[in-house]
Amino acid sequence: MQVVATHRNTDFDALASLIAATLIFPEAVPVIPRSVNPNVRAFLSIHKDIFKVRTPDQIDPDRITRLIVVDVNQWDRLGRFSALKHRNEVEVFLWDHHPDKGDIRADQVCHEPMGANITLMIRELKKRRIRLSPIQATLFLTGLHEDTGNLMFPSTRPEDARAAAYLMEQEADLNVLGSLLRPAYGEKQKNVLHEMLQSEKRTRIRGYTVSFNKVNIEGHVGSLSVVVHMCRDILNVDAVFGIFTGRKRGKSIVIGRSNVEGLNIGDIMRGLGGGGHPGAGSAMIEFANPDTVEEMITRLILGNQQASVQVSDLMSFPVLTVTSDTPMEDVRRLLREKSYSGVPVVTDGHLAGVISRRDFQKVKKNSGWKAPVKAFMIPQVTTIEPGQSPMQAARLMAKHDIGRLPVVQDGELIGIVSRADVMRYFYDLLPEE
Repeated sequence: MQVVATHRNTDFDALASLIAATLIFPEAVPVIPRSVNPNVRAFLSIHKDIFKVRTPDQIDPDRITRLIVVDVNQWDRLGRFSALKHRNEVEVFLWDHHPDKGDIRADQVCHEPMGANITLMIRELKKRRIRLSPIQATLFLTGLHEDTGNLMFPSTRPEDARAAAYLMEQEADLNVLGSLLRPAYGEKQKNVLHEMLQSEKRTRIRGYTVSFNKVNIEGHVGSLSVVVHMCRDILNVDAVFGIFTGRKRGKSIVIGRSNVEGLNIGDIMRGLGGGGHPGAGSAMIEFANPDTVEEMITRLILGNQQASVQVSDLMSFPVLTVTSDTPMEDVRRLLREKSYSGVPVVTDGHLAGVISRRDFQKVKKNSGWKAPVKAFMIPQVTTIEPGQSPMQAARLMAKHDIGRLPVVQDGELIGIVSRADVMRYFYDLLPEE
């Protein structure tokens, strides 16, 4: 018996990959967990006669000879099928797009970082020239758009866009897609969002603004991921972690959302036994004190600080500075000689302000060039910490319309990062080591 399986809390990308696998392996039976995304559940209730999926309790695991795993690479996320880990006679095929390798050692593997797992399946469908029905194409495009954020998530690859175009050529219905991806949000979700906002604990970790929101939930509340996403947008922080507990659950659900490059939510959640993508992820852990979960996440964030390029990798140092009593004419001469557009100003070794060429316009009389720079400098300095990401630097520059950011650690000026530094990084023009 051949079975196609995927992760718990099945989303559209997982369901699409499940169905695509049955086209590649016609004898395989698609099996979904009991726990699925509410929108997926609604979709299946309407299309149950078209997509004949089964649940794990309808399958005799002793009869399975081939297990085809899609959109997941960890045994403990396969629920009942995780018991097959020790069955050497079961042939395992793996199709997964997550960056990490996981612990599933398959006989045949298609593992490649991609915005959506269904993109990998479409590659094989096209190779085999398997034609899709409009309903199949619509489901597959829904999964692709969901996991790539409508092709806007940083994990999106060019092949995702090509796969989306191919599915539209196969008559995928965009009107249906829009209705399927509409998030389920009702009174329960509204109450949870209110409690998250009330319980917010905001802190700074590695220069990022992180919000921990601990909520006790009794009974089932769907679409918690939608609520956490909305919470992040409302609070306007770099990352939000919703920690949901309940006496009857016996477990805690942790859901994270981030919009900054340096905080990889997927990596953090894998540290808790879950999984996800750079911007989104979740984990289910044995019931623990919410404060303990917060400490675990904090340690994981601190331990992940070398996972990506940071401002400290781009900044220039040592920094050319002037003292606050330096005459303006000396500053003008210095900037002309160095071809700089601005320079930090220090007082007693501490950052006191920034002076730039545009500030020279404030000098109305010749006598002004004899005045100290502190009379014309901008004292409100926007700074950045060395552990933050190039994306954070770019956002600060755009927000405040500035071309450089002093890099400060523990109150000390240790470097400076310019708009040119950031642009070189974004366009992959970093010098070779």
